[in-house]
Amino acid sequence: MTATTWNTTRPWRGIMVAAVLPLRDDLSVDYDAYAEHVRRLIDNGCDGVVPNGSLGEYQTLTDEERALVVRTAVDAAGDGARVMPGVAAYGSAEARRWAEQAGEAGCGSVLLLPPNAYRADETAVRAHYAEVAKAGVPVVAYNNPIDTKVDLNPGLLARLHQDGSVVAVKEFSGDVRRAYEIGELAPDLDLLIGADDVLLELATAGAVGWIAGYPNAFPTTCAELYHAAVAGDLKTALPLYNSLHSLLRWDSKTEFVQSIKLSMDIVGRRGGPTRPPRFPLTGEIEAEVRAATEKAVANGHL
Repeated sequence: MTATTWNTTRPWRGIMVAAVLPLRDDLSVDYDAYAEHVRRLIDNGCDGVVPNGSLGEYQTLTDEERALVVRTAVDAAGDGARVMPGVAAYGSAEARRWAEQAGEAGCGSVLLLPPNAYRADETAVRAHYAEVAKAGVPVVAYNNPIDTKVDLNPGLLARLHQDGSVVAVKEFSGDVRRAYEIGELAPDLDLLIGADDVLLELATAGAVGWIAGYPNAFPTTCAELYHAAVAGDLKTALPLYNSLHSLLRWDSKTEFVQSIKLSMDIVGRRGGPTRPPRFPLTGEIEAEVRAATEKAVANGHL
């Protein structure tokens, strides 16, 4: 078993797909379609799913919907260890409650943003992660300074790891140079690829997992790309990466949820609508996503 392979000891490794949430035309959650989607991802080479992340539109869900999404994912995955729910909340107590709910459902880990209601300082960030870690479920930190305005820089990540609060980090800053500093300051902290369009760079820098977006639409090809990249098989990985990159970069754009759902619709895996304030893509943006998706299909990617 390689370090980059999913396993029950470190179930946050491998390809954990930030799963989109299928909605009906009336914008109610289609739990049956979600369960089918989770099963399809795992059957096509992905290791598990991350429900209630931004791609799962967790901010628009009621508490009841959010809890049922997790239970649906666990049942569909067939092994709760393959499920890493997002537990972000404005308050640390609420985030801890979501982590406890994940533990009760049998999940193997949880994904946690820093406090994001304001620009939290280091003391607040460390207290936040320590509180959620009390739930007893391994916590993967999510560093997204673009949206949260709180930067989990390598030094802070090392201190969070030393506190015993986090086991890994989903690194979404886009600065691939950080991978090496994280490895130096916290060699036992697992680095997970957090943005699809830096997959190859972070894989070759030592990442042991990928919290992924575009496998929602192209699970088989993305699994092939990931495994080649982390194995250092550039002969396989680089052509695939070049071929897919015009598509993968939409995972890092503001319209990423609509883009991935549109790509799913195009390839015959219903993505469907999004809840407001997100609205369907139109005009030039829609045309660009459609062209990138159709290019991937024409190149034989599935």
